[in-house]
Amino acid sequence: MKFAVIGGTGLIGSQVVKILNAAGHMAVPHSQSTGVDVISGQGLDEAVAGADVVVNLTNSPTFDEASPAFFQTSMDNLLTAARKSGAGHFVILSIVGADQVPELDYYRAKVLQEDILAAGPIPYSIIRATQFMEFMDAVLSWTADGDTVRLPATPIQPIASKDVADAVAEVAAGTPLNGIHSIGGPEIFPLDELGRITLSHKGDNRTVVTDPTAGMFAVVKGDVLTDMDAHLAPTHYADWLS
Repeated sequence: MKFAVIGGTGLIGSQVVKILNAAGHMAVPHSQSTGVDVISGQGLDEAVAGADVVVNLTNSPTFDEASPAFFQTSMDNLLTAARKSGAGHFVILSIVGADQVPELDYYRAKVLQEDILAAGPIPYSIIRATQFMEFMDAVLSWTADGDTVRLPATPIQPIASKDVADAVAEVAAGTPLNGIHSIGGPEIFPLDELGRITLSHKGDNRTVVTDPTAGMFAVVKGDVLTDMDAHLAPTHYADWLS
């Protein structure tokens, strides 16, 4: 099959392209660097022409109140182009628990993206993943102050980006789900404890202070960002760190 992977040069997209091509498909990566702009629509018709499946892995450049507009415009443009091209399957990557955290602009934006796809004209699949292991450095940087890092004890179920890419490629190559497939890492950690594990492995002597008001994840209530009933990926955090 032919796949148009929009956002195909990023962390997940580049791996998805490699997996699909190694399986004998033709997966073509598209991004701003290849002349495709999902907001202006530049290059979209050409990017999806002849594609059996469109995989949209683009992401908003910000996590703030501007993110809903990004997903509204990009999805409208992509669905229009995909419909004209005759694509039979449209795939996006979302977040486990996104619909449970309306306090976060970005999570509301991802739910909007899901809703636009589900209401659209093309058979679809939504993959919801838990938090990427690769994002821990960014999470630690958000609330770092001198020798301390403040983190809430929010339950997190980290998943390796490789495992996410494997799942995206598998779903994309399959029959449209017209629904949601959830994936998560094999373990759940309080975020503050995950921070301590990460710093210890790096030989970083900073102290993690548990602060229920610190950072983006402070507004998350309970364990809504975890799902042990999801398809559990094989990579454990300690193995990923090593």
